[in-house]
Amino acid sequence: MSRSAESAGPRATLVAIGGTTLLVLAIVLTLAHRHTFSSSPNDALRGPSARATTPHVRHVFVINIENKGFRTTWGPRSGAPYLAKTLRKKGVLLSQYYGTAHHSLGNYLAQISGQGPDLATQHDCPMYTRFKESRPVAPPGQVVGNGCVYPKKVGTLPEQLVGAGLSWRGYMQDMARPCQHSRLGTHERWTSATKRQQYATRHNPFMYFRSITSRPSYCKAHVRPLAALRGDLRTKAHTRTLTYITPDLCHDAHDARCADGGPGGLRAANNWFKTWVPRILRSPAFRANGMLVITADESEGAKEDSRACCGEGPGPNAGRPGIEGPGGGRIGALVISPYVAPGTTSDHAYNHYSLLGSIEDLFGLPRLGYARTVSDVFGGDVYNAS
Repeated sequence: MSRSAESAGPRATLVAIGGTTLLVLAIVLTLAHRHTFSSSPNDALRGPSARATTPHVRHVFVINIENKGFRTTWGPRSGAPYLAKTLRKKGVLLSQYYGTAHHSLGNYLAQISGQGPDLATQHDCPMYTRFKESRPVAPPGQVVGNGCVYPKKVGTLPEQLVGAGLSWRGYMQDMARPCQHSRLGTHERWTSATKRQQYATRHNPFMYFRSITSRPSYCKAHVRPLAALRGDLRTKAHTRTLTYITPDLCHDAHDARCADGGPGGLRAANNWFKTWVPRILRSPAFRANGMLVITADESEGAKEDSRACCGEGPGPNAGRPGIEGPGGGRIGALVISPYVAPGTTSDHAYNHYSLLGSIEDLFGLPRLGYARTVSDVFGGDVYNAS
């Protein structure tokens, strides 16, 4: 002990104790301030980017485009400047967000169920067949086998929401009738765009769960043509907790040229976003407590966008998650919300399972499937508004 410290005696001890008390008080006040948001029951599962609380988001909107890697969509030469520049300024860009499968269908299924791809879904299910189980369920909550339409016991985000007294709807552009899908055991009818219809079943994940499709009235009430969204956005009461939107094969950037002869790709998607996103951002539900997530299903296979992330590993149904590589590649995502600081960026690693887990956390729901194992979910890096 130094001489000056010895001479201070009891007075120094009291000062030290007083300083410690003030430090403890400051920590308590900080924690109390953080509880202005609602706590999540899954806090223990969160990674380093997440804080111990989630914002009071009550309406989530999800939009997917097709087969576009991060640089293609979000780079300086993007063919969708409204998306890559105008909208990008309104939210946080997740620069390390990844798909989970090749080709399309497995990615959509991951977003609402946490199920990994199998051989049939990796090929986009050209036959609309039942999933046939080959052995008991494997961790993390994966049914084991092969096929397209999962049995009723497989959990989904929509069913979780309903069980919690919340609501959901899927909106599919160019779907001719609600709950449109092929008959079980037959060739898939809606795979390619025609002049009359540009809807693709494989981009409508709700059609691959018997818990939804086996109840025709329920399915028709919840999976609707896109036109129904305009009316539902007019009031908070009619805007569902989860609004899941899929543009058609022309306007999701999938087809380079549209079946009606018009330009496709990101140019068509850009025009679609100009029409529909302002309607969402102006809606009472979004303005009060909404969150919009815009992403892609998978990358187009460019070398720099072909990796996997977030600890994703091979599932029980296939030797690897994707046909062309271990995952769906780097695609990026944009999150816009009153709880998000405009024009910001997060470089935390996320994927479609992370998105599912993030939505579940917002509403206090247990994690499904691979959402239980992701290395991170949305936290303070995303919900970063001061």
